[in-house]
Amino acid sequence: MSLVPDHLRYRDSHEWVDPTQVISAVGITDHAQAELTDVVFVDLPKLGSVSAGQQVCVVESVKAASDIYSPVSGEIVEVNEELSANPGLINTDPYGAGWIYKLKLSDPAQAAALKDAPAYRAMIGA
Repeated sequence: MSLVPDHLRYRDSHEWVDPTQVISAVGITDHAQAELTDVVFVDLPKLGSVSAGQQVCVVESVKAASDIYSPVSGEIVEVNEELSANPGLINTDPYGAGWIYKLKLSDPAQAAALKDAPAYRAMIGA
């Protein structure tokens, strides 16, 4: 069963964000990393402004390459350089050390349009 933290919000494309933080880490869900299997490369995003739903980077696994989208609008202020040397952090700790980038939310209220944990669990059948 996939881990789905209650305090996060989720896109249908399996990215997560913490709307209670002014600057939130963003990553992919436990369900998404399990579907991808072994992550072998992360094309980290560029710093700067992004819109909700904008494709910001790519995560590659032994199975597929997946586009990663920004869950809400804001400014990418930091990327997780650790993933360059150890992309498997996404598999082992998707909500902790496996974060992909940090986003300064321009409008935290946008997160209300995302799925809460029960709705995301229902979507993935967890």
